[in-house]
Amino acid sequence: MRHLLQPRVLNRAVLAALVSALACYPRFSLWSVRPVPVWFLEAAVFICGITLWSFVLAWHAPYTNRPVFFAKWNRKLFLAATVGGILLASACRLWLDSALRQQLPEDYPADLVHWLATVPFVLGFGQLFLTFAPFDWLMRLCRNCPVAACLTALFGVGVTAMKLHPHAGTIPPLMFAGLLAARFVGGLLAVVFYLRGGLVLAWWWALLLELRLLPELI
Repeated sequence: MRHLLQPRVLNRAVLAALVSALACYPRFSLWSVRPVPVWFLEAAVFICGITLWSFVLAWHAPYTNRPVFFAKWNRKLFLAATVGGILLASACRLWLDSALRQQLPEDYPADLVHWLATVPFVLGFGQLFLTFAPFDWLMRLCRNCPVAACLTALFGVGVTAMKLHPHAGTIPPLMFAGLLAARFVGGLLAVVFYLRGGLVLAWWWALLLELRLLPELI
């Protein structure tokens, strides 16, 4: 806990949480059926973001022996992330997106404006909630990188399953399984790129997956 309570960590976590809240604002403002006001959602993201970013800034470097931000990128690793992102995005586009768009239209951006609002949300808070903070918390808990990576990917699968549960009866079982498998593989690779290339490479990986939705919106 001594890492978590350092003033430098808390100050940086507050600043990062503020950026995350601002990144979420376009998505929240376009949410037509939101149950609470935008200011409440922004406040929730900001407060939760302080805790989540504290996990990242306090525990990532001490328990993984790797920095959160890398000063220099490995070209081969960047190429691997790019190729892997394109392959997974292409697989999702070919085998999942067309059918899921009909079943879950609210999960897909309706136009370019909604896509531009979704990308900052995914990068600013989605990756933090699903990858960065869970992995660093699990690293502190179990101190075993492969175990923490697999559990982080399974956490993403669990979140996806809970989200899809109300629609489980309308989604074919094979498609449901394929979506969870893609979520696991994507989550596991996100952790790998986060470890090897820091936040920036993990964000690049997530951006590639979101870019698959762009051609139909232009």
